Amino acid sequence: MALARRLRGAMAQLNLVVGDVDGNTSRIVAAALEARDRDHADLILFPELAVCGYPPEDLLFHGGMRLKVARSLERLRREVAGITLIVGYPEYEGGRIYNAAAVIRDGRTLANHRKSCLPNYRVFDEKRYFTPGSGATVVDLGGVKAGVLVCEDVWEHERSARDAGAQLLLVINASPYEVGKQGQREQSVMRPRALECGLPIVFLNLVGAQDELVFDGNSFVTDASGRVTQRAPAYVEGVHPFEFALDAGGTAAPTPGALAPLLGEEESVYGALVLGTRDYVDKHRFPGVVMGLSGGVDSALTLCVAVDALGAARVHSVSMPSRYTSAMSREDAALQAAWLGIKHSEISIEGMFEATLAALAGEFAGRTPDTAEENIQSRCRGVLLMGISNKTGKILLTTGNKSEMSVGYATLYGDMAGGSHRSRIAASCSSTGSRAGATSVRRRFRGG
Repeated sequence: MALARRLRGAMAQLNLVVGDVDGNTSRIVAAALEARDRDHADLILFPELAVCGYPPEDLLFHGGMRLKVARSLERLRREVAGITLIVGYPEYEGGRIYNAAAVIRDGRTLANHRKSCLPNYRVFDEKRYFTPGSGATVVDLGGVKAGVLVCEDVWEHERSARDAGAQLLLVINASPYEVGKQGQREQSVMRPRALECGLPIVFLNLVGAQDELVFDGNSFVTDASGRVTQRAPAYVEGVHPFEFALDAGGTAAPTPGALAPLLGEEESVYGALVLGTRDYVDKHRFPGVVMGLSGGVDSALTLCVAVDALGAARVHSVSMPSRYTSAMSREDAALQAAWLGIKHSEISIEGMFEATLAALAGEFAGRTPDTAEENIQSRCRGVLLMGISNKTGKILLTTGNKSEMSVGYATLYGDMAGGSHRSRIAASCSSTGSRAGATSVRRRFRGG
């Protein structure tokens, strides 16, 4: 059957910053012009709430945010021509806020979709901020009718989009990473949706990290049977072109594109740790990180994550031996630091430990030595590390693993000390039930 027309688009899998409306808008403009000029795209998709970053939370209630968003949309209409933008933004109308997607072309807003399925579970709290929209939105893109949906809308409104004449679905998302999440997206969520409505789907996802959330990207395209025909890589920004061919009957079929491999569990977990650490440090403008290095697997893993995230020049490790520290531990810590080419210091805590015990001698009199004395060593180390952090501006990374923390083995205000929730990101990798931590350390230090 003769082909009637084609739609060439691009998925802008970008790492955006919550609250940086001006910076995000500049990124959107640059990506749109790149897709237009390099890829000859007619259309480009941007992530959910791309203009303000995701999740914006209470920033949405600031009057300044409303003004900046309005200026952003005005700038997009003014500075981008020759390509259609589908961009997520918070829409303000009276006293209501909508999680919306604007369809912009050559200075005009062609359509506006308001997300209606607002998640309010686990990490999501959208009902606190947004008013739900209603139904699907279908827009004509040069003779091709596309259903525009935001994230979970595709769970309930894919058929209404089809019934309104959509020939394909364009879904913008901010879907956070979980172990095994990509397989769920493709096989458990999008494949049934494609089969149910008989339409191909473009699933664009955010990439990057914000506080405790990591967005892994992995944007993809499926055909009407739910088969993935194109997939963007995980944890990497990029503008990824795609193309649909429509036959004379209006049936759309994606042209097969680059298919990035699905990462294994260990690789995907480690990638999330690296991206989460990098974005927390960089988006908060810390010059680097400082951390204790004992020579053991937990701190070695944290060191690997930090170096892969930030580069050796921005990582400072500190070994803090006491009377109980073996020569092997000190040597291993020094070797690990040398192999990765980072700054390494050794500071004995023996004097601090003795001074603290002397100060507490009266309070501890008549009591048998126990974990109280052991914990003092860890807290001496915490004082030193926090001192270096305060003086240099580098954020302190925690090295204790999640299993230790969950059972109370780690020392409060000692090896649990850290500059943020994100500073404990490496803990999950070396916890019970995941081999990613030990595997990553072996690969880095044994050349595997």
